[in-house]
Amino acid sequence: MNNCFVDQFRKQTFRVVMLVLFLMYLPVGVFGSFSNKKEGKSEGSKKELTGDVKRGQKIFFGLAELGEGAPVCANCHNTTEIDSLNWYPSSYEIGSKFKKKGLMAFKKAVLSPSTPTMKKVHAKLTLTDQDVTDVKAYLDQVAVDGLTPKKPVVKNALLMISLTIIIIIALVDAFFTWKVKFKIIHLVVILLAVAGQVKLVSHAAIALGRSKDYSPDQPIKFSHKVHANQNQIDCLYCHPSAEYGKNAGIPSVNVCMNCHILVAEGQISGKYEIDKVKAAYTNKKPIEWIRVHNLPDHVYFNHSQHVGAGKLDCTECHGDVKDMHLIKQVEDLSMGWCINCHRTKEVRFTDNKYYGDYKQLHEDLKSGKIKKVTVEDIGGTDCMKCHY
Repeated sequence: MNNCFVDQFRKQTFRVVMLVLFLMYLPVGVFGSFSNKKEGKSEGSKKELTGDVKRGQKIFFGLAELGEGAPVCANCHNTTEIDSLNWYPSSYEIGSKFKKKGLMAFKKAVLSPSTPTMKKVHAKLTLTDQDVTDVKAYLDQVAVDGLTPKKPVVKNALLMISLTIIIIIALVDAFFTWKVKFKIIHLVVILLAVAGQVKLVSHAAIALGRSKDYSPDQPIKFSHKVHANQNQIDCLYCHPSAEYGKNAGIPSVNVCMNCHILVAEGQISGKYEIDKVKAAYTNKKPIEWIRVHNLPDHVYFNHSQHVGAGKLDCTECHGDVKDMHLIKQVEDLSMGWCINCHRTKEVRFTDNKYYGDYKQLHEDLKSGKIKKVTVEDIGGTDCMKCHY
């Protein structure tokens, strides 16, 4: 009897609770539904397209049919990390720029560009609203994921492994299989393989801390070939402290704007990169250039000693910069490279006030006792000159 009463009480309590909950949420459901219908009607008139990342990727790589002669986006805007200079912004740069902007801004930039360079390239580009939406969705994803990294070069590692395998085969045959009768052959093969491994290891050890051919991506695609060669801008205009200071110096945004306050668009690069300079100037933020030529902390080097006093040309250490779009380190800047230069480099000794105190060397030159003065003659190979 008591059990039946308890069961009935539970059922009645459950029904009351459900009825209360129903009465509580009924107004919300009715008015919420009414509100959603109104919003749905409003959204229906201004329906926003949703982007398909995969389809956008196909369009970007030219795998979707867009009409005859339509340019392929990926041909100009790289999707992988590259070493060469590509004047056009990468897919990551475009994605990062327009990720926070609306679809209309992106559509206008693609289909109605304001610069002659983009107008020429995008002349045959015909995209629907859905196409533009899909491409932007793909670029938004690239802005998150970044460019596809370059595959690491493992040539030396593979060569080291191959030499190790050769040594193992020679040892196995020498002691177990006896395919080759003459033991001297095993010894020669092993010695040559070990010599190759020693050479690989020694070269890798010597290269530690050296950055020959180093060419980092800069925040702005600056071409020395365009500025120093085509426009004949002197090195010291942008690096004025090279002649009088320890460092060559990096040009400030103000120096860039001396020209780019008038030059708003490049013939090759368009406005995209120059706009970065203007944005840095407007926002009063320095451009964070990446240093290319680096020396160890224990090495002292002074540009004024070489450029100002020594009258060296920039190309002797930095290579033919005028023909470089993307600047790179030409020499290894090792101690041996510096010492060899100091032993052979003739100093411009006469008519140079800096070397006026070297009276004995001046007398030896006049008397014919010596024909030239090298950097070594004035202490250029002394350890304390560069390591103090």
